[in-house]
Amino acid sequence: MGTLPSLYLPHLDGARRYTGTRCHAKPRLPRAVNVHEQVMNADPQELNKFSELAHRWWDPHSEFKPLHEINPLRLDWIEQHVPLQGKRVLDIGCGGGILSESMARQGARVKGIDLSKKALGVADLHSLEAGLSIDYEEISAEALAAREAGTYDVVTCMEMLEHVPSPASIVAACATLVKPGGHVFFSTLNRKPKAWLLAVVGAEYVLRMLPRGTHDYAKFIRPSELAAFARASGLTVRDLRGMTYNPLSKRYAINRDTDVNYMIACTRDA
Repeated sequence: MGTLPSLYLPHLDGARRYTGTRCHAKPRLPRAVNVHEQVMNADPQELNKFSELAHRWWDPHSEFKPLHEINPLRLDWIEQHVPLQGKRVLDIGCGGGILSESMARQGARVKGIDLSKKALGVADLHSLEAGLSIDYEEISAEALAAREAGTYDVVTCMEMLEHVPSPASIVAACATLVKPGGHVFFSTLNRKPKAWLLAVVGAEYVLRMLPRGTHDYAKFIRPSELAAFARASGLTVRDLRGMTYNPLSKRYAINRDTDVNYMIACTRDA
């Protein structure tokens, strides 16, 4: 089923870096990028809505329960493509840091970015309590791409693309941020009637796994569309997998059924 996203919105007043539990202003972006001319890549109301849930991010019985349950599966799938030990990894739309922390535990040097200040505060505090060193920063993918092109061995962007008006812009930023030969991973929801039935009606209204209004079916993305975004950005699609939920066993599984949730693994041409 669909999962709660970490909301994502270009920050128009420069970037902020989280160190410890304090937020320190950073220098503005290079002149080549005029952040004041960037178009908002998310709905501010959605950002506020999910920011209000940030304090519940690490509660495995909260609205974020699906994220906790699918995280071991997506982490294992990522590591099937690239061992994370010693890799420099960027987690775009990191939210409260569930995936970021799991990758750090695998020995990766992780940076997480998001534009929910409250979610980043939760992520930073939790990583400190867990004894993990993770660099969290409030900045858009596009702005970071202008500053740190070709920097990361691995870039992840999970459960986020279906919540932004311009997913192609995020995909292009991911392609810019990863090193030549590096790996990029996406997950999102397929725009098919079955996805609407299960991820919206089923998850939000029948099973009440997610708050109503979590997903907008019109923003769902077909695998062919996401693959086209990737190719246009210089990425090569290496793997396509689906993720399904069994309401009887209450278990998630990775398989070839991409009708609802799916994940794509890409590499940047060397």
